[in-house]
Amino acid sequence: MVDQLRAAGAIEAFLRALDLDPDSHPELRGTGARVAQAFSEEFLRGYAVDAPAILRANLVKADPAGAGIVVVRGIAVVTMCPHHLLPAEGTATVAFATQEFAVGLGAVVALVNALAARLVLQETLGEEIVDAIWQAIAPRWIACRLHLRHGCMTARGERAHGASVETIAERGLQADRDHAAAMRLLTTAP
Repeated sequence: MVDQLRAAGAIEAFLRALDLDPDSHPELRGTGARVAQAFSEEFLRGYAVDAPAILRANLVKADPAGAGIVVVRGIAVVTMCPHHLLPAEGTATVAFATQEFAVGLGAVVALVNALAARLVLQETLGEEIVDAIWQAIAPRWIACRLHLRHGCMTARGERAHGASVETIAERGLQADRDHAAAMRLLTTAP
């Protein structure tokens, strides 16, 4: 159970430890409560979601005549870096080759959103997306490409404005032909 009051107090204590007293700085009044609410209700809302249940609820029998490749592009992603508690944002592309089962396209988006709304590294997020779909529908193959810009790279440290990070997670891509096809689908614009 989230304790927003305790979290708000911790944020205020954090500010005081940095010599920024919320009682002395008018712009900081209420910051603890706002930050606690933002983290519990927005940034980390994915912890309250049963991500595999999203897919189970939207599972459909694939049409053998229509079984093929599904690509969902441009899924907006905002996640929080567990190392610095700063956001990473960008897009996800999920591609898979159906077999016996498929899943609603909205469920793919909902799954990505639920898993991203947690404290998670980009490479781990891609693996979690792929694993969830792999377990739910057993596709011939699946891949997820994440293209994110990290606040921890632009706001601190190297201040690498404009830099982005791409990761690709995949399962079931043993054949060179399948792998090449999946990579073309993931990396080319529609």
